[in-house]
Amino acid sequence: MANITAADVNKLRKATGAGMMDCKKALVEADGDFDKAIEILRKKGQKVAAKRADRDSSEGAVIAKVNDGASKGVIVSLNCETDFVAKNDSFVSLAHDLAELALASSSKDEFLAADFNGISVQDKLTEQTGVIGEKIEIGDFRVLEAPFVGSYIHAGNKIAVLTGLSADVDGADVVAKDVAMQAAAMNPVALDESGVDQATIEKEIEIAKDQLRQEGKPEEMLDNIAKGKLKRFFKDNTLVNQAFIKDNKQSVSQYVKTIGDVDVVSFERVALA
Repeated sequence: MANITAADVNKLRKATGAGMMDCKKALVEADGDFDKAIEILRKKGQKVAAKRADRDSSEGAVIAKVNDGASKGVIVSLNCETDFVAKNDSFVSLAHDLAELALASSSKDEFLAADFNGISVQDKLTEQTGVIGEKIEIGDFRVLEAPFVGSYIHAGNKIAVLTGLSADVDGADVVAKDVAMQAAAMNPVALDESGVDQATIEKEIEIAKDQLRQEGKPEEMLDNIAKGKLKRFFKDNTLVNQAFIKDNKQSVSQYVKTIGDVDVVSFERVALA
């Protein structure tokens, strides 16, 4: 039997994140073979993952990252089962590492197949399922590209936002972050009126008409009044038309114009319930 030293156990722990006792058991089972011990721990992760496949993974950490050129951003949601795990420093650190790696990918499938320190991202998730004992998976994966991309992660890593501006100008970093904070706080349904789907519009018109009928308004007046209420809905619920939270005397669109001929062209928002 191989002599398993504390240094061997520590090396395996650093490589996998598994607990000291799990690492020692894996090394003993592998007769000191480091690679075989890693494989043993991965198989343990596969078994745990299979057992917990039907569990709800609604907790986790949502991380936004932007590349060095500020032309591309990603949001990655690393999901788990409990808030206790979601707040663990090593879990949050893993979420940041994965989001950094995700900048090189254009889709969730491509990202899951990407190399993470010698194994695929998917295999890393399986490995961590065994280490943590909870279902670990990538929930949401978003990519945004624009002339300038900004980001914001709300405290607690429960909400992350990317915003795209039409130009990279002085002050773009501050404005893009401010707009991202706006989206995090106000949860707009779309960028502007054109982004609101027809089903939502029809639903809002019908709600407005029902309210007006209850107020006793005559039927022939309902369409015009409902259209006015719809305009109010657009103002309150589309990002560029919302009142800017730091100065409600101007809209988000007007605020963005303070740094030049610039528009908000896109945004992505991911939140854990």
